[in-house]
Amino acid sequence: MALEKFDFDVSHSNVSFTARHLMFTKVRGEFGLWGGQLELDLADLTKSTVSAEIDAKSLDTHDEKRDAHLRSADFFDVENHPKLLFVSKRVEKKGDRYVLVGDLTIRGTTREVSLDTEFHGTQKDPWGGERVGFTATGKIQRTEFALNWNVALEAGGVLVGETVEITLEIQAKKA
Repeated sequence: MALEKFDFDVSHSNVSFTARHLMFTKVRGEFGLWGGQLELDLADLTKSTVSAEIDAKSLDTHDEKRDAHLRSADFFDVENHPKLLFVSKRVEKKGDRYVLVGDLTIRGTTREVSLDTEFHGTQKDPWGGERVGFTATGKIQRTEFALNWNVALEAGGVLVGETVEITLEIQAKKA
C-alpha cells in the first residue's frame, strides 16, 4: 500500500506536557496552535512519516504569570525560537504498539526522541471521511534542550523537575 496523506484534526487532538513542581506535584500544559504532515501506510505503519510544527507562544498552563515565564528567555525564548519542530526518522513495531523515533527541536536544539505510540485504528466519520487515531507518549530531559532555569529549594531539590512528560492524542482525517 502506498503512503496516504492525513491532516491533523486539531479540534479533536491534543499536544500536552507535564513537569514536576516543588518535586511532588505535576503541572500540566498544552499547546493550542500546531499542525503538520502525516503520511501513513495503513498496511505497514513502519513505512509512515510525520512532521509537526508547534507555535511556542500558544502554550497554556492555565496560569498567565507562569505562561509568561515559560515564554521568556528563561525557558522557551519564544521571541527568538517561535516554533518547536518534530520530524520522524523511523517507526518501529514493538508487539501491538509502535515507537516513533524522530528529531525534536526546542529552542534551537535538536535531539532524537522516542515516543511510545498506540494506533487506535481507522473509522469512517458521518461525512464520508476516513479518520485515524493515535496516542503517543514520551519523556525528555528539559536541560538537553537548553531549558535550564531553576531555583534550589531550602529543604533540597529544585522548583522545576528535569523530566518533562509529553502526551499526544491525535486524530487525523484522510486528505
